Amino acid sequence: MSGNGGSGTGAGSAANGDKRPNELLGSWFVRSGWSKGELARQVNRRARQLGANHISTDTSRVRRWLDGENPREPIPRILSELFSERFGCVVSVEDLGLRAARQSPSATGVDLPWTGPQTVALLSEFSRSDLMLARRGFLGTSLALSAGPSLIEPMQRWLVPTPSTAHHEPESSARRGGRLSKPELDLLESTTVMFRQWDAQCGGGLRRKAVVGQLHEVTDLLQEPQPESTTRKLFKVAAELAELAGWMSYDVGLQPTAQKYFVLALHAAKEAGDKPLGSYILSSMSRQMIHLGRPDDALELIHLAQYGSRDCASPRTQSMLYAMEARAYANMGQPGKCKRAVRMAEDTFSDADEWDEPDPDWIRFFSEAELYGENSHSYRDLAYVAGRSPTYASLAEPLMRRAVELFAKDQEHQRSYALNLIGMATVHLLQREPERSAVLAEEAMVIAKKVRSERVNTRIRKTVDTAVRDFGELAEVVDLTDKLAIELPETAEAV
Repeated sequence: MSGNGGSGTGAGSAANGDKRPNELLGSWFVRSGWSKGELARQVNRRARQLGANHISTDTSRVRRWLDGENPREPIPRILSELFSERFGCVVSVEDLGLRAARQSPSATGVDLPWTGPQTVALLSEFSRSDLMLARRGFLGTSLALSAGPSLIEPMQRWLVPTPSTAHHEPESSARRGGRLSKPELDLLESTTVMFRQWDAQCGGGLRRKAVVGQLHEVTDLLQEPQPESTTRKLFKVAAELAELAGWMSYDVGLQPTAQKYFVLALHAAKEAGDKPLGSYILSSMSRQMIHLGRPDDALELIHLAQYGSRDCASPRTQSMLYAMEARAYANMGQPGKCKRAVRMAEDTFSDADEWDEPDPDWIRFFSEAELYGENSHSYRDLAYVAGRSPTYASLAEPLMRRAVELFAKDQEHQRSYALNLIGMATVHLLQREPERSAVLAEEAMVIAKKVRSERVNTRIRKTVDTAVRDFGELAEVVDLTDKLAIELPETAEAV
């Protein structure tokens, strides 16, 4: 039973070496319904999968763990994985009472150390857990969302200068240890672009695990000696992949998982020294906060993004940030500030073509269609906040119509097309035109069947629910409800 001993004290052990029962482990064990023999067999099977062939656990060893013995690695990690899979939530080593809580943050926290090595370690650990648990669609069910000061205050540290933690050995020395060539770096960057295109075309549900897997591979590369310039580029790739993993998680409804990836992406962007990318990540976090009904937090995040990148972000990026600022003000019920931000987004976007440098790929999605769509959604949101104001609905209608027209010609951004069709449908409901709304909702359903996006499906369902509540007797609305049940039945979304 080599590798399973535990003479040292840990959680569940008294200071004088007399062991006490591990009540935490015992509680999880009892609820699992496993016998001691079954748990031992599962530990042995997982150990073999990890290549730890020296481990041979039996019922007596399991009994000793329950009695308070603290096993050595990799047993705690294996038990964490097994119980996480059993319960469909992240059950950490500390949750099992097997090790005193570490100084490093738990999987649910966002107040993380702003250092390169710990960023890599946390990205590696979280992506590995995601890959393991995503096989059964479990990750994210027990992660806690942060909001308010517990979210904003840690994110403010993005603006605080920190010493570089990149490898500083001479290029020749690092090159001998590293194994990444320029063509390989270029391939990593082009693969990230490809993943982003897939997400825009197909939604977050189809390729999320592939993105997480690629992110995990990049964290492995970051743990190898590399020239400083290569390390910074790898951090940039890691930041883009983590943001995309967060965005895809958000799209399929895994909100705590999405937030964790966004936070880790911001840390990686800071290590890469890429402030515009950091501002983009903060805008994704802001969009999530609007979705979750936290516009105050969304505004704080956008202002952090604007302040941190005001001297280096391109006009296209700045326009996107103004558009998100308008969304936040709209949802806070501040029409004057919302209208000002809408104008700033339009004015700044007009300078995009004059920008001397090419925009990075992550902001190229913000097209004229996207600008119209965001600003129209701001006015639509204002209409709802103002008690279904026809004035704001009339401001939203021409912008939304133009966005739909432009997205109809864009085969690459099908999810955005569906979202703006739904947005147009909601505007017509505000204008008390349910027949026109039903036509647009049906069009959105056709696209939704091709796009793996729980966000799109949820918005369609909410729009249909609103139509039923306000115009339930109308034949077009009755037909729409029947089609929804057939075309988009509510089922668990694969991740």
